[in-house]
Amino acid sequence: MVNILVVEDDKNLQKLMMAVLKQHGYHLLGAKDGLEALEVLDTSHVDLIISDIMMPNMDGYTLTDALRKSNYNLPILMVTAKETLNDKKKGFLVGTDDYMVKPIDMDEMVLRVAALLRRSRIINEHRLTISEVELDYDALTVNKKENSIVLPKKEFYLLFKLLSYPKHIFTRQQLMDEIWGLDSEADERTVDVHIKRLREKFAEFTEFEIITVRGLGYKAEIKA
Repeated sequence: MVNILVVEDDKNLQKLMMAVLKQHGYHLLGAKDGLEALEVLDTSHVDLIISDIMMPNMDGYTLTDALRKSNYNLPILMVTAKETLNDKKKGFLVGTDDYMVKPIDMDEMVLRVAALLRRSRIINEHRLTISEVELDYDALTVNKKENSIVLPKKEFYLLFKLLSYPKHIFTRQQLMDEIWGLDSEADERTVDVHIKRLREKFAEFTEFEIITVRGLGYKAEIKA
């Protein structure tokens, strides 16, 4: 069973979030602030954390930073009333994986939790298999039967990202922020160049296709 820790000082909101997630088959643990969350982690296995930012004693930024420095690699979904780029940038820099802005859409929360857990499982295994095609995260290779294609890091990470979330549309900016980094000086056309290279290298592969969504960005379609 998947254990989710909800760190939130608003008791009513915490209770609602936990009730919704419980309905989807998750086991829930609660904490009112970062310090209490650390106590829970000392005694219980946790697969994912949903944490508010503004809390007494220890806020969400400090909690996330402390966990990453202690080599906790579990996914962290930050929930906040703050939605400026600087706030999000601070969260990503200390190690959060995703953001939701209050008021929270509970259906969206469930979808984000599922996506984070899926990505965490893929990264922990460091392999992604699509029919006869296997992506090896450590070796930066795409293998099919006896053939093995070694990709440059950015190309591999871009392909791995798209194929990990088939049919999900990513904007160029989202891909830039995650793969090139928030501080990158490269522009969005860099993504287009890398997509073109990937299409050329995997033109003969029938298992997947990278599709341009006009005006939005890119998505991957699995054909296998």
